[in-house]
Amino acid sequence: MIEHHLDIATPDGAMNTFYVHPDEGGPFPAVLFYMDAPGKREELHDMARRIASVGYAVILPNLYYRRERDFVMVRDEAGMKRMFDMMGHLSNALIARDTGALLAFADSRPEIDHARIGAVGYCMSGPFVVTAAASYPERIACIAAIYGARMVTDEPDSPHRVLDRVRCDSYYACAEIDTWAPPETVATLEAALKAAGCRYRLEWYPGAHHGFAFPQRAGIYDKPSAERHWQRLFTLFERNLRQPAR
Repeated sequence: MIEHHLDIATPDGAMNTFYVHPDEGGPFPAVLFYMDAPGKREELHDMARRIASVGYAVILPNLYYRRERDFVMVRDEAGMKRMFDMMGHLSNALIARDTGALLAFADSRPEIDHARIGAVGYCMSGPFVVTAAASYPERIACIAAIYGARMVTDEPDSPHRVLDRVRCDSYYACAEIDTWAPPETVATLEAALKAAGCRYRLEWYPGAHHGFAFPQRAGIYDKPSAERHWQRLFTLFERNLRQPAR
């Protein structure tokens, strides 16, 4: 495996990024990995390595780069407040701009097959992968939103309102115990997916809490559910990214 810590130029500055890919056998399909709210950290680097280990180039940016290069949430009251402040400055419009920079970076790398790009997002980044697919429908081949938060809002760019622009295969993993995505929200999302004619799979993870896939989330991590989500991710990527574009 080859790992890089590098900056990707965006219209708003330098987006510090973890980039990992196999050391031979390319060009590789690329996976854009959108972080969750606590920040880009070693736990996510390990998850990116797991994806890369089966044959993908994984690009994991710090989405908070406009505010801070090295933010990682401290799990106390002050840390939670600061995390919500960091989340609050992001928008789907900013993420669409950042995604353009990520795609330009992918296009510049000889080890990446530029025609095969997917995306995965956790928690706050569930909406961001939908935004990426809606903004770049000709580039994004598949997306996965894992216990996505704020998938249904009153904003005009709410994920459920832009699904008519999403052309790719998509997967939605829903935790049964999730205040950020209760059943009524998921029902609205699924109705919108059906109305838009999207190719999708949405499934519930019984007994699982929001955050179940993160190994360091004490009391929340659920290994059977986490492994199930890995299986679903790799199946999605295999189906949509393994075959070279013709």
